[in-house]
Amino acid sequence: MKLRRSSRHQSKEPTMALMFSRLARNFARNGYYPTDELTLERTLQALLPASSGRMRILDPCSGEGVALAEVAHRLERDRTEAYAVEYDKERADHSKTLLDRVLQGDLMDTMISRQSFGLLWLNPPYGDLVADHSGASQYQGSGRRRLEKVFYQRSLPLLQYGGVMVFIVPHYVLDDELCGWLTNHFTGLRICAAVDRTFKQVVIFGIRVRRQDLARPREVAAMREHLRAIGSGEQAADLLPASWPWEQYAVLPIASDLEHFYRITLEPEQLGEEVLRLKGLWPDFTLNFGQTGAHPRAPVKALSRWHLALALAAGAITGVVTSRSGRVLVLKGDTYKDKVPKTEFTEDEDGNVFETRILTDRFVPRIRAWDMTPGSSYLGCALTISSDATTPAAHIATSNTAARSQDASFELGRVMLTHSVQSLL
Repeated sequence: MKLRRSSRHQSKEPTMALMFSRLARNFARNGYYPTDELTLERTLQALLPASSGRMRILDPCSGEGVALAEVAHRLERDRTEAYAVEYDKERADHSKTLLDRVLQGDLMDTMISRQSFGLLWLNPPYGDLVADHSGASQYQGSGRRRLEKVFYQRSLPLLQYGGVMVFIVPHYVLDDELCGWLTNHFTGLRICAAVDRTFKQVVIFGIRVRRQDLARPREVAAMREHLRAIGSGEQAADLLPASWPWEQYAVLPIASDLEHFYRITLEPEQLGEEVLRLKGLWPDFTLNFGQTGAHPRAPVKALSRWHLALALAAGAITGVVTSRSGRVLVLKGDTYKDKVPKTEFTEDEDGNVFETRILTDRFVPRIRAWDMTPGSSYLGCALTISSDATTPAAHIATSNTAARSQDASFELGRVMLTHSVQSLL
């Protein structure tokens, strides 16, 4: 970790030295506009760590990860869990060296638990939303289709109520629709202009609240008009102060476990690493294929009827079985779960009748056998043994069956499975 100071920090303004270095080739491209260092320093002054407990923060467009790493340092690094998502591989790799968990991929291709983060640092890609973008199908809005809006919609549910959002976007993105979203989702809104005016950015602070907990309608309408005026250029946002004069935004401690934080589609490199680590099936080749052709060992003692019934019902005994008497059966056993309904009627003191339905789980064994014994009167018949009362009784073979067995269409003793017979086994 290196202490890095820019020449701009030589002014007499009270500033905080940043702790983490950026990538050497970190420049604006493909909608990526990194936050300048002076704006980042002044923004950090507005944040306050939770009085107790651990905190969890998220940057869904982390870039090289420096901004969120600085936030985590500001909030006491040993109490802060920093999570991020970054599309660019080079920047994602750099983020992984600074943050706790980083997903390399598209934010729209992730599964992240809702309301799991106390702070959302959102500096999304800038630009118009094109039709072939992965977020185009998820966009919900009627105004101008912008990338900033898509990432806002996708990221907002991840912030817990009472959590802090830092939203960094160009001021001209603040149309009437986005201003309405902000004032309906956040309270304590404050907007300031970034120090570096190259990309005309503004920094918006807010605390997420439920709709019913918003301030008075007049205050909400006034803030909405203020944001809209800055977005249209009618007003100019005040510059981020060198020293934060207002009440700071306190980050909430962790309220719930983070159940989901993963990329939906497979990461090619991660898949390759796992294949190399596990080495496929070769390490377990002997375990999986070593018993092929080996004769199974006989049990120590003869199986009782109870053991045989369990083995059959569990499917441990399948295939062609020949008894000592010479009877040949093709067996397949299985056990499935069924529900037994029971209805109870009760009457209270007032004469009201209540009906209660109880469904009890029951495990039903079912054994099917296909008789292939030469000369048997049941040759070719499928027999079923089950404790299920709904199982239809097996048909008793008639003399016609015995007559057909003398003129079988296939060689006796040869197992042939047709589609209709396979469905019975």
